[in-house]
Amino acid sequence: MTIDEASERYKIPIEVLKEYESWGLCGEVKKVMGAWQYDDTDLQRLSMIMTLHDIGFGNEEVESYMRLLLEGSSTEEERLKMLKRKRGSTLDEIHFKQKQLDRMDYLRYKIKKAQKERRLSQ
Repeated sequence: MTIDEASERYKIPIEVLKEYESWGLCGEVKKVMGAWQYDDTDLQRLSMIMTLHDIGFGNEEVESYMRLLLEGSSTEEERLKMLKRKRGSTLDEIHFKQKQLDRMDYLRYKIKKAQKERRLSQ
């Protein structure tokens, strides 16, 4: 499967596919007549890359994670640490956003209360 076919069929941006190729992680990818040919293993790896991007990993983190993944089960602890760090930072973001929502709700409450008081006093 060519880069264009893989991009279209699996909805993977061309940039991600090119990034994957540039990392040299595609050991199973064959170059045929100047075009990369992806097999099922590559598509599984690309699916993992998309998942990592979706959960907030940056390009360098994705590359590091994928290199560890390709090394095998001996890197599981290191990959778990990476996921734990990302989970922690995601929870921090969620808590920060919750505080923002609480403050917004308080301001909305104050405005609505003032509006109600004005209506009652008229």
